[in-house]
Amino acid sequence: MKTAQEYFDEYALSHQNETNQSIHYICVPLIFFSVVGLLMSIPTAFLESTLNLSNPLLENWAIVVGIIISVFYMRLGFWYFTKMLFVILVSIIGNFMISSYLNIFYTSLTIFVLAWIGQFYGHKIEGKKPSFLKDLEFLLIGPLWVIEKLSKKK
Repeated sequence: MKTAQEYFDEYALSHQNETNQSIHYICVPLIFFSVVGLLMSIPTAFLESTLNLSNPLLENWAIVVGIIISVFYMRLGFWYFTKMLFVILVSIIGNFMISSYLNIFYTSLTIFVLAWIGQFYGHKIEGKKPSFLKDLEFLLIGPLWVIEKLSKKK
């Protein structure tokens, strides 16, 4: 497995343009947030019956997938894991709050589509294909790359 820095360096190759980077600072978190919402909208009958979970907190696809992808972040390093765990938890709580007022599926789907349109527009400006077309792991690296880039701008 590559190191976090190796992933960041490779991801940065197709994210040199400042406009593309700015678009990514907005769209990558929105995509992550919307994916959590889409996962939360999946019926949980399979989880309840197959896993025999008695904890209602764990009867949610977003939490199950969050636990699985957390292993990837833990392998990159404890602090990367900690940062992404925070993002996952904020996304779950935010989507839970939104679901009290709006249909979480349609809201998440709308955010997802609009944010991807933004992403592809950014890559059109950049003149390079999105990194995930080369390696799907970059779908998990994108949010962490944004966090790292923004934290270094201060």
